[in-house]
Amino acid sequence: MQIDWNNFTPWASLAGGMLIGLSAAVFVLFNGRIAGISGILGGLLEWPKGDVAWRVAFLAGLIGAPLLYGAVLTLPEVRIDADFPTLIIAGLLVGVGTRYGSGCTSGHGVCGLSRMSPRSLVATCAFMLAGFATVFVVRHLIV
Repeated sequence: MQIDWNNFTPWASLAGGMLIGLSAAVFVLFNGRIAGISGILGGLLEWPKGDVAWRVAFLAGLIGAPLLYGAVLTLPEVRIDADFPTLIIAGLLVGVGTRYGSGCTSGHGVCGLSRMSPRSLVATCAFMLAGFATVFVVRHLIV
């Protein structure tokens, strides 16, 4: 394993992590809800009564913020080494997994761990182990 020192951005990454944590804290303080993306999107797909506006606003902000940033500054280059069907299958697997796990990395990893939730600790460890196993299989056994 090598570190790409030309693209190593510890301060920007630290600032991004702090903003994510601050956003999650502000969201739970003002709304009393956990900022888990899969739960917000999943709840929107179930058509809850009177619970749609804030979910749409949250997702619009999630999508709109990078677009606004890209209009002002240059977005970093994103390289994805997978074909479209692989991305669709991976996305569906993540979606099913987050529904069975009652949350995703943002809900369990950011919000749940900060609340000392044992369930979130188990879920986050499972996410990480699944990610490590997937990378090992894809990079060392399939290719």
